[in-house]
Amino acid sequence: MAAKPLQTPETTYRIHFQDCDMLGHLNNARYLDYFLNAREDHTTEHYALNLGQMAQEQGAGWVITKHHIAYLRPANHGETVRIRTQLIHFDNSNLVVEMQMLSEDGQRLKSVLWSEMAFVRVASATRTDHTDALMDLLDQLDVEDVSYDPDGFDDRVKRLRKQLKRDRAGQDDE
Repeated sequence: MAAKPLQTPETTYRIHFQDCDMLGHLNNARYLDYFLNAREDHTTEHYALNLGQMAQEQGAGWVITKHHIAYLRPANHGETVRIRTQLIHFDNSNLVVEMQMLSEDGQRLKSVLWSEMAFVRVASATRTDHTDALMDLLDQLDVEDVSYDPDGFDDRVKRLRKQLKRDRAGQDDE
């Protein structure tokens, strides 16, 4: 039996000058680029899933229908950040991916993004169901200890911040 794929991959990225505002902070719109590029890297590297190729072969792919984003701490020019991505909800034709940007050491939460996506036919841009094979993969990737509530984004951000604060306090005690 094949090993279960990594549910929450993470990668580090360096914040580039051209992506920053005049204060040297990552521009708010560029957070989406960093997050979505990280997720694409993660799906390719960890799930052997090339989204462009899948869309060509199956004639269907995911389109983003909604973003929820919280900007908590600035990501600064030249800084290295850690980006984690994970699937927190799916059904027959939708999914929700949570993405977290943290300090390089993973101790400080900088931003959280929920991206809601619909699976659509490329030719007609109409919603369609995931294939059985995709449903099996999504079931393996779904992070079950994150309870998804469409209206619970702010509560999730609070829980993440509290958990990281407890983790840091525990490290200080050692």
